[in-house]
Amino acid sequence: MIDPTSTAVRKAMRRLVPLMAVCYFVAYLDRTNLAVAALTMNAELGLTATAYGFGAGVLFLGYVLLDAPSNLIMHRVGARRWMARIMIVWGVVAACGATISGEVSFFVLRFLLGVAEAGFFPGMILYLTYWFPAARRATVTGLFMVAVPLSTAIGAPLGGLLLKLEGLAGLSGWRWLYLIEGAPAFVLGIALLWLLPDRPAKAKWLTADERGAIEDVLAREQAETERANPMPVRRALVHGRTLALGLVYFGIAFGLYGLGFWMPQIIKSSLLIKDNLSVTLLTAAPYAVGAVAMVWWGRSCDRSGRSATYTMLPMVLGGLALVVTAFLTGAPWLGYAGLCACAVGVMASFPAFWAMPATFVSGAAAAAAIGVINSIGNVSGFLGPYWVGWMSGLFGSAQWGLVTIGLVMIAGGILARALGNPTRRTAMAAAGGAGSPSS
Repeated sequence: MIDPTSTAVRKAMRRLVPLMAVCYFVAYLDRTNLAVAALTMNAELGLTATAYGFGAGVLFLGYVLLDAPSNLIMHRVGARRWMARIMIVWGVVAACGATISGEVSFFVLRFLLGVAEAGFFPGMILYLTYWFPAARRATVTGLFMVAVPLSTAIGAPLGGLLLKLEGLAGLSGWRWLYLIEGAPAFVLGIALLWLLPDRPAKAKWLTADERGAIEDVLAREQAETERANPMPVRRALVHGRTLALGLVYFGIAFGLYGLGFWMPQIIKSSLLIKDNLSVTLLTAAPYAVGAVAMVWWGRSCDRSGRSATYTMLPMVLGGLALVVTAFLTGAPWLGYAGLCACAVGVMASFPAFWAMPATFVSGAAAAAAIGVINSIGNVSGFLGPYWVGWMSGLFGSAQWGLVTIGLVMIAGGILARALGNPTRRTAMAAAGGAGSPSS
């Protein structure tokens, strides 16, 4: 007999996860295309390393301020309208990056981009809890978040090609990069109004039996979580586990953004490569590997049920690789290998990490907790790029900035493991026929 829960989950994975991944691909591309633009923009505008680092990071202040409120609003009004609104507004602001004329406009537009995009990522993580049982969540998170490494693996070379539009219609190549890469968010935002059902109950592509089955599984999981750990929204905002997970995410995001915004410039200077397209291809390589690692590691995590351990291992190994190779200044290609290992470690840690919050909160409390966790983590989105820029200006190279990134990742991984692996018996029992692993 065909299990309607399994069928519903498979349909949702085919219909929703690719759409969500495409949206996040565009989100991350618009957030980090600055790293490619900087190859020519910084010299044209006369931006110092410190000013660039500050501008790269100031975007995340909008996330810190608005992620949690945005998640609570989405939980109330529904993902379809709220996600569409976010994408349309940020697409317009991203394209306006082409108007940057100096430090002040650079800082202002980066901050506004953060305000416009705030709530998108934690909202999508929350949205996954509306559709997928806990025993499948690391897998689907990995498939959704594969957009992060792919946005660099594909976006960096694409950005390198767009830089070659230098002078077309009298515009710099980096201005064309912002204009062209901002448009897809606007278009996708409009499309979400038709393509993103708020909940399984509103999905016309599920049968009545499938809608009822998946809603029943998710309702039982939520009820069990609330019985085991009743949590009002206000308590979820400041709960010790929420704050600890925020610190773990700080370590992951410190590696993601501290490394990501500077990698093209580090590669260009340390490997003495002049061609910007070659630089972007070398930047893309570790993220292509990271995409594969993310999906495989997420599935492995679901099979094991040890989300804390699967978060810790790539963080610690990636951080150690970066610390060790940062001191190999006479061997630039070994240094590049360390950058690659760190990037892959960051990517692999995401699926297991984002499976952790829903093990202790659900419903509106989950909306609040996920928003707070993302906000705390994104403090490092501001500090990471600025820190590397400041350290580069102070010491004349990014070496000590990279060492710091590695140490923070190691500390975050240790904290993740200290939080412990949550019991999965209830979640797997509730998921039943949804393909839950055996214990």
